[in-house]
Order: sequence, then structure tokens, then C-alpha cells
Amino acid sequence: MKTVITASGNTITAQFDKRFGRAAWFCIYNEETKEISFFENGNANASNGAGTKVAEKMVELGIEKVISGDFGPKAKEMLDKFSIQMVIISEDNLTIGDILQKLKH
Repeated sequence: MKTVITASGNTITAQFDKRFGRAAWFCIYNEETKEISFFENGNANASNGAGTKVAEKMVELGIEKVISGDFGPKAKEMLDKFSIQMVIISEDNLTIGDILQKLKH
């Protein structure tokens, strides 16, 4: 299963970013291979539709679960349509490493 975590940077020490469509980076964690990779959000500064564009990217990448702080209604609708699980974390001051640690247990 591939999981995406919204991130403020491209390392596991980066802060978790609660914004789905406007997150600066995405961390992809492959639960089968334990591989971790990052990619920059090219839609972070889009004037509108960032969430929808990012949701489309998740579908394209074969993501099965997304961890973020919030999802806009259009992004939520698209993720639902493609059966991508949405996990909302409201805690502050978490790093990508903190969340990965919880996923591994």
C-alpha cells in the first residue's frame, strides 16, 4: 500500500503540513517495500483548484491512503471517487518521521 503524507519539506525531519492541496511536499511511503520518497507539489501556488489537481496526482501515482490535516470538498469528492482513504491528523508539531513511526507499528 502506498501512503502519502503532506509535508513542509523533503526530509523525514520536516514538519507535517496540514494543508492537502497547498502542502509544499509529499512524502510517499510504500508499506510493502518500506521505501520512502518525496516529491514537490507543483500545484502549491495554483490560483485555484490546487486540491483537485493534487487529488488527480494521487490517483495517477496509485496512492491508496493520504494523511493530511484537511481536505477541501472537491479534493475529498475526487479521493472518495477513487477509493483513496483520507486520514486527518489535527496534532501540531509532528514531523514526517513521527507519522512514519506510527504507520510502521
